[in-house]
Amino acid sequence: MTSQEQENKALVRRFTEEVYNRRNLDAADEFLAPDFVDYGALSGEAVGIEGYKLAVANTQASSSDVHFSIEEMIAEGDKVVSRIIGSGSVDQRELEGVVPTGVRITIENISINRVVEGKIVDERTVSDQSPFWQQRMEQERIERERIEQELQVARRIQQASLPEEVPTLEGWQISPFYQPAREVGGDFYDFHFLSEGRLGLVVGDATGKGVPAALVMSTTCGMLQAVSQTVVFGTRLEC
Repeated sequence: MTSQEQENKALVRRFTEEVYNRRNLDAADEFLAPDFVDYGALSGEAVGIEGYKLAVANTQASSSDVHFSIEEMIAEGDKVVSRIIGSGSVDQRELEGVVPTGVRITIENISINRVVEGKIVDERTVSDQSPFWQQRMEQERIERERIEQELQVARRIQQASLPEEVPTLEGWQISPFYQPAREVGGDFYDFHFLSEGRLGLVVGDATGKGVPAALVMSTTCGMLQAVSQTVVFGTRLEC
């Protein structure tokens, strides 16, 4: 290995330590050439120094303890190839779709830096994104379970609020059918015995779906039961 190649490796090491681990983004101007190009920038992102610094800043802002460690490094000519392990807790703000729950993400990067006259002129990086996909899938699983638990609670609220028995009236056959538009909603019906042998039938639909609508349904049914002797909403059947 030539002395120049050794100097290039040392430069990339200092760059990683100062900019990434010490969070000194201003130092990037010292290590990167004015016309630096980041070939790993995503579509729509700036490929120059400022765009590169912004990408690093976003990563650092998501984690209080992110750290990058160079595990292997090879230099040949003006190129330096590094295998870098980055690890940190996503505990400050969202990163690559991972919400800040404190989960630790570890990724492996292969970076190729080209060094000319003591400056990094471009960088190409390939990252293992599987930890992000795995964590996002875990978040989706937890969210699905949460929604299902809420639906189960709402179903129990609905079932408890609907009449347990259908009134028996001479000359009438009452066969109720109940099916929410979605898994659970605020639709309801109820029967209320009135004076003079009359029967009140109440049918309603709370605005919205899910647990809030089911709670509205339950509250409304309770209120109607309290005032059923004086006020009846809906259709009235008389026997």
